[in-house]
Amino acid sequence: MKKKTRTKSGTETKRSVPFLPNFITTVGLFFGFYSISFSLKGNFYMAAIMILLAGFIDGIDGRVARATNSTSAFGKEYDSLSDVVAFGVSPAILAFLWQVNQFGRLGFIACFLFVACGALRLARFNTDTSDITGFVGLPIPIAAAAVSSMVLLSKQIGTIPPPVILMVMYALSFMMVSAIRYPSFKHINYLKAHPFQLLVAGLLVLVVVALAPEIMIFVLVTTFIVGGPIGNAVVQIRSHAREKKQSKEAEHENAERENNHI
Repeated sequence: MKKKTRTKSGTETKRSVPFLPNFITTVGLFFGFYSISFSLKGNFYMAAIMILLAGFIDGIDGRVARATNSTSAFGKEYDSLSDVVAFGVSPAILAFLWQVNQFGRLGFIACFLFVACGALRLARFNTDTSDITGFVGLPIPIAAAAVSSMVLLSKQIGTIPPPVILMVMYALSFMMVSAIRYPSFKHINYLKAHPFQLLVAGLLVLVVVALAPEIMIFVLVTTFIVGGPIGNAVVQIRSHAREKKQSKEAEHENAERENNHI
């Protein structure tokens, strides 16, 4: 009986670590580590490309796991650990060796905060049990893409002032641990109901990016980052206006009741 129990337990352990999605996560981790090697060699352009490739892979592994019904707690934790390296450590080293190191301790702290806030962001995401759709705080792959896109943009427009890079690193760190809500496109019902329109839109985005990839990647990433606070502000304004309208309606109803009693 004990032998059978051990066999059954071993089978369950093997099944809890599915191969395909975790292998894809490993590929993303490889690109993140490869980015570090390019940064150490001073090839910052290829380092940025590797981070963007890791971001592309990160968008695949979860979908593959859901499509093959092979999601697991192991895969969730492994994905987060991979993200810390690929989207936390890699862009931080890239930014530090590229421009930020000239600020000394201030630059070192900026890059460390980027890694720490990214790890905190992932920990909060993994332990969040609320039913809120979308992301709370800037997703770490987007923050990493912002750093990479600045490197790519500098190839087209020239050197970006180092103080700008430093301020962006601090801003991205804050936004990752903030309460700003960002959309998760996999939860948008319109996209699920209109897959053909999604395909056409994706094709158009690829065409636009192909025309000027260094510039368009920066524009798309910046639009997403800036769109979060703007969207939150719009929601708060509408919510405040709705509450104010309801308050006035309630006051009007109370006034009418008092007049009727009189």
